[in-house]
Amino acid sequence: MPLRAEPLVTLAWADSRYPAWLRVVPDPPPVLWIRGDLSAFEQLSVAIVGSRAASQYARSVARRLAAGLAQAGVVVTSGMARGVDGAAHEGCLDAGGRTIAVVGTGADVVYPAEHDELAGRIVRQGLIVSECPPGTPARAWHFPRRNRIISGLSQAVVVVEASEKSGSLITARTALEQGREVMAVPGSVLYGRNRGAHALIKDGATPIEEASDILDALGRAGWTPRGVQRCADAGNDRHPVTEVLAGAGPDGLDVEGLEGATGLARGALLAELTALELEGRVVRLTGGRFLKTEH
Repeated sequence: MPLRAEPLVTLAWADSRYPAWLRVVPDPPPVLWIRGDLSAFEQLSVAIVGSRAASQYARSVARRLAAGLAQAGVVVTSGMARGVDGAAHEGCLDAGGRTIAVVGTGADVVYPAEHDELAGRIVRQGLIVSECPPGTPARAWHFPRRNRIISGLSQAVVVVEASEKSGSLITARTALEQGREVMAVPGSVLYGRNRGAHALIKDGATPIEEASDILDALGRAGWTPRGVQRCADAGNDRHPVTEVLAGAGPDGLDVEGLEGATGLARGALLAELTALELEGRVVRLTGGRFLKTEH
């Protein structure tokens, strides 16, 4: 179903309006098609994802978490699918927050069709984003690929009710590859609905019950609702990241190596790398490694 009236914006990777956090992931989309207010890209974002065939419990939790994040000034990102995704968008919107929907169709196509009204609300209070050209219909292979954009736009991914084969686990995996925080909501052990989320917790994901748990975890990682404070000497030549990279040789360093060498929290480090890349002081190499420029 086409989304009516709202203008479509095209952003290439080199466009200054392209979302900074997505720009530095290993496989950023070369072009994005967008409907809505681009300023939503400038706020801290948390992704809430989960089962399409979600239980009432999971939908209620997703709404409550999204509302709490919205009240704290955090953008809620999800995939506008049935179940947990739709509930997360609705909870955020009902609380007066801003939300981003990353879709597996063209940005001008509503899927599923029953989310027509929801899509209109999202455009008015946030963004619909796609790497698919306008008019692209839903195809099964589009949805796993768009998950890297959901995590790439977010500083954390929260999984609510996911089975062992859930697509939400793809989003969690790409989040880890991109250096984002991964969190999960515990659920009943009597059914198989939440085995995937429980597996994430066993592997080190932060267990989440309330929005305050998410905010606390983000704070420990260096994120705040207003983003991340740049290093005090960010404008000087003696910047901790560029100093480390200056001695790293022609192969540069990856995020994990920089984290250990600089002592910066992951969230703060990613913020620094994004800003330094936009300033032309570092470049990202193939494989997610970074190199200091001669700037």
